[in-house]
Amino acid sequence: MEGSVDTEEPPLLPLALSSFHISEEFGFLLPDPLTELPAPYSPWMDIARELPQLITNHQLRSRVHQMPQLSPQQLRGREELHLAHLVLSFITMGYVWQEGEEGTVQVLPRNLAVPFWEVSQALGLPPILSHADFVLANWRRKDPNGPLEMENLDPIIALPGGESLRGFILVTLLVEKAAVPGIKAIPRALGATLQGDEESLHRALEELAGAIEAMREALRRMHDYVDPEVFYSVIRIFLSGWKDNPAMAHGLIYEGVSPEALAFSGGSAAQSTVLHAFDELLGICHRQDCAAFLHRMREYMPPAHRTFVEQIRGAVSPRHLVHSSGNPQLRAAFNRCVSALAELRSYHITIVTKYIAVAAAKAKARRAELSEAGPAVRKAPSALEDKGTGGSHIFSFLKSIRDTTREGMIRA
Repeated sequence: MEGSVDTEEPPLLPLALSSFHISEEFGFLLPDPLTELPAPYSPWMDIARELPQLITNHQLRSRVHQMPQLSPQQLRGREELHLAHLVLSFITMGYVWQEGEEGTVQVLPRNLAVPFWEVSQALGLPPILSHADFVLANWRRKDPNGPLEMENLDPIIALPGGESLRGFILVTLLVEKAAVPGIKAIPRALGATLQGDEESLHRALEELAGAIEAMREALRRMHDYVDPEVFYSVIRIFLSGWKDNPAMAHGLIYEGVSPEALAFSGGSAAQSTVLHAFDELLGICHRQDCAAFLHRMREYMPPAHRTFVEQIRGAVSPRHLVHSSGNPQLRAAFNRCVSALAELRSYHITIVTKYIAVAAAKAKARRAELSEAGPAVRKAPSALEDKGTGGSHIFSFLKSIRDTTREGMIRA
């Protein structure tokens, strides 16, 4: 439960997880998110529940134009605001990308743009779909008393992509859940470092390493639940933003908010707080361009999570105690964490190769075959073939952060 006390933790920890909206049970996931908004917001919920069909049938934009402009003023509490942000972000992505990358819009209509902006301001999140919406706040249990496992989970809101979309969201959620013991180890590791307690630090580092290894095992399930062709050709465009994206080179005007077009990055694994927190704890230093991109991605995290990462950054890294102690067991535990983190990043490159690089090559070949079939053939998106949906040059970025992670090992 959020805010519960672990009696094994040493007193006077430098960081209390609950004060950063981090759950002892769920980590950065929103604990048991709401699935219904209050009755006045049923126009939003009605559209959100039909999104896959409305987008596939090219009817979403006309439905949005008929939607009443609602004020978020009646929303109460963080949970209602998170659900509203989830709903409005999914509707926005569907609205922008309904006709693919060659049929984008320049203006988000006032009745969607204004409430989305206001809800975003209230939460401290940008007005676009981010990891905080897509994964952290987008899950429900089929059996409320059942386990947090694939068979007992569903997304609250969906986009086109069917079972592959469901799999992509939920496998990513299970990776976040696997990280929880490592997140809980962070305050213990920092506390042990402050106290010079090598034994407690060793235990915390072992827990962290185990959690990172469990995250990689959870990520392996992507192969079981997500079809690469469906991910690349159907799902990926709806995660794309309007910053560093050739298909939306001029950004998007949020009508009633700003007369100037605004640019926001699409959803990205780099928006997950988990690896930022682990990097800061272990003192991993990425190269300047990659570090700058990662730092920008922190703007897409819930503010309390972002603050948590900054607090870790400002603390004394355990690597100092490990380095000065000369303790080989402590050094081995620390290096196990770094190695596990590098292996997780290597495995992520394997996943991206399969779901983006190989899928892009197949889509390109298919486009060539279908070029004579006329304009009625729906083409797979091509604007981001060499980039992530967040706008990074994906392979150079992923390989660089993997390599700099490896450089974080402490030599004897």
